[in-house]
Amino acid sequence: MTYRGNNRRAGCRMVFCAALSLFFALANMAAADPVPTPVPTIAPMLLWQNDYAEAMRTAIATESMLLVYFRGEGANPYRDDFERQANNDPAIREKLARCVLVQLPLGATIVSDGEDVVLMQHGAFSELKGREGLAMVDFAHRDHEYYGYVVTIFPLQPGRYYRYQPSHLSVMLDLPQGTLTQRTMIFAVRIHPEAPASTAGELDTNLTDEAKSHSGYQAQTHVQGHHRWGERFQRLLGRLPRGLKPQEVVAESWPNEDLVDAAVDCVDCWRQSSGHWSAVRTWQPRFGYDMRRGTNGVWYATGVFGNNQ
Repeated sequence: MTYRGNNRRAGCRMVFCAALSLFFALANMAAADPVPTPVPTIAPMLLWQNDYAEAMRTAIATESMLLVYFRGEGANPYRDDFERQANNDPAIREKLARCVLVQLPLGATIVSDGEDVVLMQHGAFSELKGREGLAMVDFAHRDHEYYGYVVTIFPLQPGRYYRYQPSHLSVMLDLPQGTLTQRTMIFAVRIHPEAPASTAGELDTNLTDEAKSHSGYQAQTHVQGHHRWGERFQRLLGRLPRGLKPQEVVAESWPNEDLVDAAVDCVDCWRQSSGHWSAVRTWQPRFGYDMRRGTNGVWYATGVFGNNQ
């Protein structure tokens, strides 16, 4: 089943290497009462490194995700919220402790080809646009295409559409493995205030591959739509578990939006179309999302599902 967009914004305008080591400790409080009682878990304390190269070596050696925190100066309530959570929320501290952590100033440099280079100006971190925030680099999945690449950016300054909220940090730290664009689309779906359920099922690489391919096609042609859906439908029908049928939604952003803004914008566009939103908000047994940017500056997003409706 396929949903086609409405006329909003020309067809419902729907639409990546880095490095710190930390340890994980669990402690139990002794029970004073002889009757067994639940024992609380004390979240691990966090170890933030300040040497990017050393942190990267640690992440590679331990096959861990590397979380780079680019910290600015001056007043920033978004930064304050993040640091408050990181320091005081046991659940967040436990999730952060799974990563190798490194904290750097915005102007931090690395040596590349014998020259000092501002790290944030490296292409890997380009989607942060020089702003405060977090970038996660995947050194945990060695045999995947995104190994050694930035797979998440998490701005701590407001964008055109995106606004940091404390609940978003937990969402970011629990994203399934994937590329930067795939994880960003899933993040945007999961933080929508109406809590759409399409990413609550199983991430399916067949569907993700199709979402990647079709987003790329739309970006290449600069045209949003369900081009050649019949071919994809039949191909996926043979790859999905028996009883599941493919379904697709597409979207496009306004031109020249940042990655996170564009993803949030695309989800909002789906919200404006009852047909698209019915698919995005519904629990899907299998799902895949991705997005690509065209030379026209427009991001094109695709969600592909396997459901039994």
